[in-house]
Amino acid sequence: MTMADIQGGNPGAADAQGFWMDDARHRAWLGAQSESQLRFFAASAGDAPGFSMLDHGGEVLGSDVQELHATTRMIHAYSLGHLRGYQGADRIIDQGMAYIASHHKDPVHGGYFWALSDKGVHDERKLAYGHVFVLLAASSAKIAGHPEADALLADIAEVLDQRFWEEDAGLFSDEWNRDWTPFSTYRGMNANMHGVEALLAAYEATGEALFLDRAGRILDFFVYQMASQNAWRLPEHYTNDWKIDRAYAGNHMFRPAGTTPGHSFELGRLALQHWDLSGRPANGARKAARKLIERALADAWLPEGGLAYTLDFEGKVADGSRFWWPVTEAIGAMAALIVMDRSPADEIWYRRLWAFADAHFIDHARGGWYPAIDDHGQPTSSIFTGKPDIYHSLQACLLPLAGRLSRLVLAPGT
Repeated sequence: MTMADIQGGNPGAADAQGFWMDDARHRAWLGAQSESQLRFFAASAGDAPGFSMLDHGGEVLGSDVQELHATTRMIHAYSLGHLRGYQGADRIIDQGMAYIASHHKDPVHGGYFWALSDKGVHDERKLAYGHVFVLLAASSAKIAGHPEADALLADIAEVLDQRFWEEDAGLFSDEWNRDWTPFSTYRGMNANMHGVEALLAAYEATGEALFLDRAGRILDFFVYQMASQNAWRLPEHYTNDWKIDRAYAGNHMFRPAGTTPGHSFELGRLALQHWDLSGRPANGARKAARKLIERALADAWLPEGGLAYTLDFEGKVADGSRFWWPVTEAIGAMAALIVMDRSPADEIWYRRLWAFADAHFIDHARGGWYPAIDDHGQPTSSIFTGKPDIYHSLQACLLPLAGRLSRLVLAPGT
């Protein structure tokens, strides 16, 4: 297959030759897509505290449950919007920062509640997955110049260090009760992967080497040990002594059984980002990241297009559901590989992914991305209600615009 073979329906009508990330029309299209998403999800920030879930048309849904990762992802996304000059971003950042302080933060035991509702605390657990997103939000808000970011960053860094970080393993533990008594012995890749993302953002925001060092230790375990020992597939679930738990089958959305190829794209990209921020040492980071990403593409790309949600440990499709976020993460991974190597083979994948997203996931009429499609490639609400959040799809647009590995944050007009 050549680049011209996938030229039909290409985003932004970019040229058939060369690299789309260099093409002015494609870049303008990416910028317009990011603006469209920022406008659509701004409706989440109404008059009430916190943020609301939106239906496909952008109307507020009835549920009042607010989860920590949703609050923090809005802060992160609109911090990026602020850096691009999006009008109205500051109000949304302010609203999110205030809600973390007044609602998510536990005034008794410290740390941050997982979920809230109009009636108060809906789920009082302390989850590493949510807490690392607090670090990401604080770091992005600091880079955007928010006056309360330093205090939030200092607090969440201390909580992560004292409550979640396991120094001997060089990894984050997963979940606690409100009073920091053990909730379970579960250990997981997902919280640690997003921990890498947050630690790298914190390093960029502060220059503190500890953040970069800990991100590297997490990558050492999952990429250079676990993935390399498992045919470059990424085991998700672990026992409390960090042995692979192949029998684990938990929550379908956050902890599905088997392996999740979308996470291989994310972790591969983050490995390249860490390598770049570390001064591009002569180690195996580039080769390892490429193996992780290419294995996930080979295993998960379906004959009808799109990426399977989960695989078994041999790479066979376990759940063929086609969600938006693995496609967005694959786009980000391919953009990182193109920045690194300028490979025509990577460009073919980059175009194929964008063409599929453009045809099936992007809501061109109303904004935002549909979260799932059915067997016929049409939007479906069988798993998700409405459009979950802006985080994955916004980054799919901004990472290629950045044109570099280390910093996602962009100056206005970049």
